[in-house]
Amino acid sequence: MSRLPTPLTLPDHGHKHNDHNSPATDAHGDDNNRDTASGATGKSARPRSLRRLLRGETATAWAFVSPSVLIILGLSVIPVAWSLLLSFQADDLVTPSRWVGLGNYHALVRDPHFGQAVRNTLLYTALYVPLSIGLGLLLALVLNQRIRLVSIYRTLMFVPFVISATAQGVLFSFILDPEFGAANSVLHKLGISAQGFLTDPGQALFILVAISLWSGTGFCVVVTLAALQDVSPSLIEAARLDGAGRWHLLRHVILPALTPVIVFLLLWQTINALQVFDLVYVTTKGGPLGSTTVIVYFIWEQAFKNFTAGYGAAAAYALALALLLVAAVPRVARAVRSRRENHRLEGAAR
Repeated sequence: MSRLPTPLTLPDHGHKHNDHNSPATDAHGDDNNRDTASGATGKSARPRSLRRLLRGETATAWAFVSPSVLIILGLSVIPVAWSLLLSFQADDLVTPSRWVGLGNYHALVRDPHFGQAVRNTLLYTALYVPLSIGLGLLLALVLNQRIRLVSIYRTLMFVPFVISATAQGVLFSFILDPEFGAANSVLHKLGISAQGFLTDPGQALFILVAISLWSGTGFCVVVTLAALQDVSPSLIEAARLDGAGRWHLLRHVILPALTPVIVFLLLWQTINALQVFDLVYVTTKGGPLGSTTVIVYFIWEQAFKNFTAGYGAAAAYALALALLLVAAVPRVARAVRSRRENHRLEGAAR
């Protein structure tokens, strides 16, 4: 009888074949077993080498990042945590501190000098922020025109911003000196009596606002000018074809396009105004009669002049809370606006 050929079968994993296979089939099975074993070995080796590569890349990344992390921890996170702990203590930075809990914060509420510093800071902010943004918008509109030597004018507007507040304070202290300053010399030639300027309690804070406007308006000009150049010319041309005048063009086309930039400048300038210090320190040192004492100068005075570091730290955290509230206002307003729009869309869909 003719013998039927033995069928070729794939190796069955986990079970042993008891068939009487031919030598060729056995050899084929051995080859498959070897291929399977080598494939399993390759698969197990590949994740191992990948893990080793990722581990090496992670170590290299941490080696590059660690200096910056140490600097951030050493100069920001640790001092912030330490000053928060300090605000609950009575500490003069020399003798051992004493835990007073919320006593420093209760004292701030009753302190008339702190109240005066808050009022001065709020008045300075209320004058400086809208004036700097308004003047910046006006000058940006002028410098956005095609006029001769416009690049030089733009540069001259921005130069005061890059001058440090300390240099500005020294410069204007000489100019506004009540006895030998150039400002009173000009007023004398115009027939106007000499002014006290920075030595007059009724004028000092307004003079500081004017100095800050001289330097800070340039930043608003540059940012607003960049936003103006991004306004689509087609929108302006379409509005002019519809008969819109300059006022309507500004109100209905340009200002809506500048809204995000104006909100940014409002937030930025407010934060800077609440933190003003170096100009006050160089020019008036909080005087005369405390008329220019702002919150940051009050903090410095309490911590490093009166050696009441815990009290100064409490004032610093009161300022930090105010800054957080200022920063949170735009986000809250945006969330409320988006919620109202969602409710309106849901009502329209129903």
